Amino acid sequence: MDNREIYIGNLSWSATEDDLSAAFEGYGNVDHIKLIRDRESGKSRGFAFIRYAEKNGAEAALEMDGQKLLNRNLRVRLATPKPQQNHQRRQYA
Repeated sequence: MDNREIYIGNLSWSATEDDLSAAFEGYGNVDHIKLIRDRESGKSRGFAFIRYAEKNGAEAALEMDGQKLLNRNLRVRLATPKPQQNHQRRQYA
């Protein structure tokens, strides 16, 4: 699997895409940053995903695991695909 995406957890609620860009762009060319937000409030949910142009950028960024950003120790992992959910409709007799 050509995984160019990382998961960043334990983010400060005040972290922004700009904060993430500043912290992670030194590891490679960042294609996309997605800070996950609550649908209703718009507030950060405390995690994000960053996609790099090349796989070696994502692998290098793993060095940030345990490092502080906005006074929080980050959890950084290679992102894994979300399992497919089977949404079958129930049929009632």
